[in-house]
Amino acid sequence: MFEWIVEPFGLGLLGTFALIGLIVLRMPISFAMILVGGIGVTILNGPAIFLAQLKTLAYGQFSIYDLSVVPMFLLMGALATKIGMGRDLFQAAQAWLGWLRGGAAMSAVAACATFGAVCGSSLATATTMGKVALPELERLKYSGSLATGTIAAGGVLGILIPPSVVLVIYAIIVEANIVTMFMAALVPGVIAVLFFMLAIAVVVRIWPHAAPQATKMDRDARRGATRAVLPVLLIFAAVIGGIYLGLYNPTPAAAIGVFLVAVYGLIRKQLRWKDAKSALYDTARTSGMIYLILLGAEMLKIFMSRAGVPQAAASWAIESGLPPFTILIALLIALIILGCLMDSLSMILLVIPFFWPVLVEVNGGLYQGADGAGFGMSTEDLKIWFGILALIVVELGLITPPVGMNVFVISGLSKNTSMAETYKGVMPFFTVELLRVALLLALPGLVLFVPHLLQG
Repeated sequence: MFEWIVEPFGLGLLGTFALIGLIVLRMPISFAMILVGGIGVTILNGPAIFLAQLKTLAYGQFSIYDLSVVPMFLLMGALATKIGMGRDLFQAAQAWLGWLRGGAAMSAVAACATFGAVCGSSLATATTMGKVALPELERLKYSGSLATGTIAAGGVLGILIPPSVVLVIYAIIVEANIVTMFMAALVPGVIAVLFFMLAIAVVVRIWPHAAPQATKMDRDARRGATRAVLPVLLIFAAVIGGIYLGLYNPTPAAAIGVFLVAVYGLIRKQLRWKDAKSALYDTARTSGMIYLILLGAEMLKIFMSRAGVPQAAASWAIESGLPPFTILIALLIALIILGCLMDSLSMILLVIPFFWPVLVEVNGGLYQGADGAGFGMSTEDLKIWFGILALIVVELGLITPPVGMNVFVISGLSKNTSMAETYKGVMPFFTVELLRVALLLALPGLVLFVPHLLQG
């Protein structure tokens, strides 16, 4: 009833600026998206349409079966944090890598990657490993920038290495297969760990004072540390290996993971009722936040679609005449910039519904059984490839100013290192992350190889 006030596309742009303004004013992003989306739909189509959406939208969003995996993986990570899995992983990694100069920092990276595979959350990984590894790195006289930078950067591995909550959300948004996305994340995740260790090796080679001389653990101690971590590795193998082998879907896999982690904690007498209750509360709070953001993102997407914003962006991309890879790189740069302003999950939910239609059009339209012309791959493969690239650049937002959530977390745990030193410490890792993006852009097969192999 208010169509005469403003054209739909203009209203969509106005809503975009309003959303950014509300985020800058520190309104929770879920409320900001619900407010902008609700007002926008009301102006375009009237309050009756908006109220009708409220009646069914929440149930339609929250009853998606695939979403049930989110609280289960969150609970598995919360329980793993409570029972001290991060400590066991760090000690085992240090037993095998401690003989290298910078080996303790490399051990922190390996432990972050393995714990992220159980936890699935970057912030939880950074927090847990910060409490476990940071005191040890400081005791060994590592420089403050290398110690804090390593753990802040290592925490981002939790967002990509399966199981990843953000990866699940991305798959739901673009209607990709979650198992396929988990398969695709394997090789890029391994490359990340190797690149991070290479970055540490280069840093300690250029600045020897950043790390002490290496010390080798004796054989008995190495065996003990390895035995202690075997149950953790078996839990990871049961969860992710079962998914890769097709034994079960992600939701039952997550349930099995919760059960195994709980049993492991009870056997070791490290899971008390107080810890279990705290883990359940943490899971409920985080799940509620994620579900509310999902609702807001869907409302905003409906408004923007009715205003024609995604369609206009796709048309502009086609008519611009720019090469497909140039458009893709521009979208990835935009994700890096947005990552400096908001958290990773909110960013994925906010921008992927608008970026994805652009890439589909650039790639030659919807998949109809033939390879797309734009990137030389089908739309299904493009979903996988772009998803991994997007998550990698989203990782960068966790260690870049001014938000840099992982940097804030680690700076809060370190009393002797300033935030500026921590940002300095993450720069080598930021550099190798850009190299990883360039490598995956040049060689999409690194992302697509495992899904094609296991599903082909």
